[in-house]
Amino acid sequence: MDGFLWVCAVGAPLTVLAAALRNRFFAIFLAVIVGVQSIAAAAVTPELPIPDAVAVALQALVYLYVLHLTRPRMGTAAWRVTVALPALVWAGGSLLAVPWAVAGALGADWRGEWVPFALAFLGAVQSLFPRRTTVDLALDGAHVEGARRWPKGRQRVERPLRIVQITDPHLGPFMSERRFRKLCRQVVDINPDLVLLTGDYLTLASNRAPLRDGMTLLGRALEPLKALEGRTFACRGNHDLEAPEHVARGLAEAGVRLLVDDAVTVDTPAGPVQLVGADFHWRGAREKLAALDARHPRAEGALRLWLLHNPGHFKHLPDDAADLVLSGHTHGGQIGLVALGLPTTLVSLFSDVPDHGLWARGKARLYVHRGTGHYGFPVRVGVPAEESVLQIHRAEPPRADG
Repeated sequence: MDGFLWVCAVGAPLTVLAAALRNRFFAIFLAVIVGVQSIAAAAVTPELPIPDAVAVALQALVYLYVLHLTRPRMGTAAWRVTVALPALVWAGGSLLAVPWAVAGALGADWRGEWVPFALAFLGAVQSLFPRRTTVDLALDGAHVEGARRWPKGRQRVERPLRIVQITDPHLGPFMSERRFRKLCRQVVDINPDLVLLTGDYLTLASNRAPLRDGMTLLGRALEPLKALEGRTFACRGNHDLEAPEHVARGLAEAGVRLLVDDAVTVDTPAGPVQLVGADFHWRGAREKLAALDARHPRAEGALRLWLLHNPGHFKHLPDDAADLVLSGHTHGGQIGLVALGLPTTLVSLFSDVPDHGLWARGKARLYVHRGTGHYGFPVRVGVPAEESVLQIHRAEPPRADG
């Protein structure tokens, strides 16, 4: 155990110091995350059924991975397998073990310190093997007071609008370029009416990746979608503002049209669809979304669909602004009981932000995708990543403006 404490005493301050050389905010963020992880790991490691040398090695990998983030770059496949994934699973288990660490500090004799680490391992598996489904959404036109979960409905039409949504891929340790290209090739094989990307394409590990063969990392990953040019559209998420030039160029390289507070009407086999792409705004979302809605009024006869990265901004949309809104951002809540068929997640327990699935407010509907990848908290637990085909059923004609 002395070796473990020595690694923490050296590794934790070293990573924070290296982060401070990049910027102050990043250093503060890492100081909190790495500090909590190190303390929790030190508290529970003596009770784990693993050799001390293994625990020391895993904790050292956490610091090595964090040091790698201070000079962001995509690692090789060998790096991801031998460093990034073990480090993130160990870090995730340590953070999930915080209740055990607190209980121990208070003198309680909790058992099962291995449980959070087992959950972290299972979460990593869920991250790497997403659930592929077809989701039928019925736009019933019913008026709903407030924002709340809403049943997907039984209404069906002969030819629904078929959409593939890609959100929060977060190119990095869990989403390699090769894996994302494979996903995009599968989307092309599905041949949907529209492919809609709703933000957060990169991570610290990828947002400064150099050009290769004259293309950005994002452009290379998305390149298969060029086969569907004219049917692919995107908005930006919060992490895209960290590398806006990379994101804009990468999307353009793949033939994806980026809508930055802009709108376009597209003809599809299921009828015309008006797409409104809302940019990510940290402040003043209500006013900015109202201005965007006024600047692009409803196109007569078209289904009006918004791309809005943050589902928390759904409540800020003006009445009658949308028939359907597509969002991501929450990663489905990331920790929850979704894998067991229950809707509860960490996000729904502690906030009113829509976390996953279909929601309603007024006559508008919101679909929150669980995410193609994830970022931030190292693993998913009970909330599988999502790769779905959305089939939109709307029997009545869309409302005309005015």
